[in-house]
Amino acid sequence: MKPVKLLIERFSHEEKQTIGNMFALTELNNVVKKLACLELPWLQNQPEVSCIPAKTYKVKRRWSKTFGDHFHITDVEGRTWILIHIGNYHTEIKGCVLVGLEHDYVNKDNIIDVKDSGKAMKWLLENMPEEFELEIVNL
Repeated sequence: MKPVKLLIERFSHEEKQTIGNMFALTELNNVVKKLACLELPWLQNQPEVSCIPAKTYKVKRRWSKTFGDHFHITDVEGRTWILIHIGNYHTEIKGCVLVGLEHDYVNKDNIIDVKDSGKAMKWLLENMPEEFELEIVNL
């Protein structure tokens, strides 16, 4: 079955980042695909330095010169242009969500990263609808 929504479960809240798993779900909440994700730490929803609040959002597919095809998380209170896009390291985030196939130590900074981000984004672009719901929960 095709996925119709995403769920992010944030399981590790660290000084420099928030680590989570992203699940592509069917209408009946069956898991179609598990991906890794990376966000900034929770700093009271401050623009460009914090992850966004845990709640449910509407997401729309979009394109830009900077990120190519990606997803826009809409209606984030106090924030604009929160995206799901390609990237590997917390230093590449300004409030957005990075997606990868798994968590790993990609560079030598001893901070967990996401790996194979391009492959994960390709899967999302090929399988998710143009618009869908994203639920974010803190574990």
